[in-house]
Amino acid sequence: MPLTSQVPPVTFSLGSVFTWGTSDFLGGYAVRRANAFQFTTLAHACGTLFMAALALTNHSTFPSSTSVCWALAAGLSGGAALAIFYRALASGRMGLAAPVAAVVSAGIPTLFAILTEGLPRTIQLAGFVFAGIGLWLISRPENQTRPEGLGLAVVAAIGFAGFFLCVKQAGNAAALWTAGLARFASFVLTGAIVLVLRKRKQDPASTGQRERVEAKVSSPNSAISLDLRSTAIAIIAGCLDVSGSALFIRASQIGRLDVSVVISSLYPAITVLLARLVLHEHFSRWRTIGMLAALAAVPMIAA
Repeated sequence: MPLTSQVPPVTFSLGSVFTWGTSDFLGGYAVRRANAFQFTTLAHACGTLFMAALALTNHSTFPSSTSVCWALAAGLSGGAALAIFYRALASGRMGLAAPVAAVVSAGIPTLFAILTEGLPRTIQLAGFVFAGIGLWLISRPENQTRPEGLGLAVVAAIGFAGFFLCVKQAGNAAALWTAGLARFASFVLTGAIVLVLRKRKQDPASTGQRERVEAKVSSPNSAISLDLRSTAIAIIAGCLDVSGSALFIRASQIGRLDVSVVISSLYPAITVLLARLVLHEHFSRWRTIGMLAALAAVPMIAA
C-alpha cells in the first residue's frame, strides 16, 4: 500500500492517541475523589450530545439499521469497560494500568484483522512488534508484587477490544453518528448501573449483614458524588473520549483495522506523560525506552 494512502488513517489514529490519552488521564485523576460510574455516566452523556451536535451540523447521513446495531453493541461493550478502567486508574498506578489495558485491547482485534484481512507488510509487522515492546516496557512493574488495579485493567481491555471489533463491523457509516450512537449505548448502560446502585443504597432492607458485606467490597470513594470540579472534568473528558472514538472509527474505515488499533493503542504514552508531569509519578529508564520504541513504531506502521 503506498505511503500516501496510509497517511490519512495514521493521522486519524494519532489524533485518537492524544484525545484518548488526555481523556483517560483526566478520568483517572477525577475518580480518585468521585464515584466512577457517576463520572462515566456524565462523561458519556456529554459525549453523546457533543457527537450528535457535530453530526447534525455536518449533515452526516444517519446509519442503516445494521450499522446502528453494531454501534450500539460497541457502546455496550466499551461503556462498562471505561467505567472499570477509570476505577483501575484510580485504584492502582495510573502509568501502569493504562498501558496494560492498551496491550490486551490491541492484541485481540489485531489478531482478528490478520486472520480476516491477511498479513500486513513486513515493515508494518515490525512496527507492531516495536509498539508491543514499547507498551510492555511502559507497563513494566517496578517490583515483583502484583500491582493493584491490574486485574481491573485487563477486564476493561476485553471490553475495549469488543468496542474495536464492533465499530469495524458498523462499516462505512458516518463516523460521527457511529461514535455518538456507541456513546449513547454506553450512557444508557452506565446510567442504569448508577440507578441500580443508588436504589440498593436507599433500600430500607439494605441494613445489617448486607451493609457489612458491601462495606468490605466497596471502594473508598464509591459513595462520593460529583462536585463542581469533577463535573467539569467529566464534561471535558467525555468530549475528548468520544472525539477519539470518532477519529479511530474513521481511521479503521479508510485503513486496516490492525494498523488503526495498534497506533491508537499508543495513547497510554500521553497518559503516562501527563501522570509524570502533573502527578510526578516515577518515570524509570525502562519506561523511557518503551516510549522511544512506541515512537519508532509509528513511522514503521505507516510505511
